Amino acid sequence: MAERTAPAAVRNRAAGALLGTAAGDALGAGYEFGDPMAADAPVEMRGGGGFQWAPGEWTDDTAMALVIADAAAAGDLRDEAVQDRIAAAWAAWARDATDVGVQTRKVLTDASAAAGGVPTANHLRAAAAELHAGTSRTAGNGSLMRTAPVALAYLGDAEACAEVAFALSSLTHADPEAGEACVLWSLAIRHSVLTGELDARVGLLGLPAAAREKWLKRLNEAEREPATTFRDNGWVVHALQAAWACILQTPVLPYDPDQHLVDALENCVRAGGDTDTVAAIAGGLLGACHGVGAIPQDWADVLHGWPGRSTDDLVHQARELAAASWAEDPDAELFDLPE
Repeated sequence: MAERTAPAAVRNRAAGALLGTAAGDALGAGYEFGDPMAADAPVEMRGGGGFQWAPGEWTDDTAMALVIADAAAAGDLRDEAVQDRIAAAWAAWARDATDVGVQTRKVLTDASAAAGGVPTANHLRAAAAELHAGTSRTAGNGSLMRTAPVALAYLGDAEACAEVAFALSSLTHADPEAGEACVLWSLAIRHSVLTGELDARVGLLGLPAAAREKWLKRLNEAEREPATTFRDNGWVVHALQAAWACILQTPVLPYDPDQHLVDALENCVRAGGDTDTVAAIAGGLLGACHGVGAIPQDWADVLHGWPGRSTDDLVHQARELAAASWAEDPDAELFDLPE
């Protein structure tokens, strides 16, 4: 049987998903935790912010996503040994990282202490569950920001994509709502890579039936309310809604559809709050729809970050993941998931 190769358009959109995540992340880094801005306020790839990022430097959002991408290149993300690799890599990165989310750092620190050194995936899950049991407040946006590589690793298997999205979220975020948001967004990115269409509702099929109506209502709210409505965007629900609001409510110019990515990411930043993460979330989906060519060249020229990578590295890695996971007949909308 002849070897199947992912179409060039699919590989291009896969590269857009990973690079769009990094671009949104780096764009928002210099504006993090600021107030909402005027609709015509300029937004630049300027760096700065509370951690004095260099222009074009991505933050923890992309760094954690790249650990998943590396693991996906080495094996099936459903395998416990591969998840152990992710846990160990995150813990090693966090020891010297410029910025780590408060919830994520707590889980990684506690898991490393429990392991007496290098934590496994089980150590992370236990620490995340303990934090949730003690606070009931573990639905931060820190797992949603790293979904693009999950989608790219399972272009040929929607059910596996949903399974892995939830499982990797639970490593640091035990609240089911964080996992549900990751399932929804991973499947939406996957759909865009395969089809070039924007449709977050396809992800509803990957959720338990009891959660679908809740998330459909939230998507509907995001489509009719401005992104500034979702001010608590450190919370995974508002982060997803703010990203979706900016994507759907930013006009797509018929003569220049690629401009949609830039305009929508700038609107994510103008919405204020956790700007790098909301823009990273939106960037993954926008890039998956519009492709790597929608990333402005002046952005691509300066994008960089941990672990010493740049635009070309991300493009190559994303295309390789897509080539390995694509299937000619992926049954994109078919699920047989437990309720």
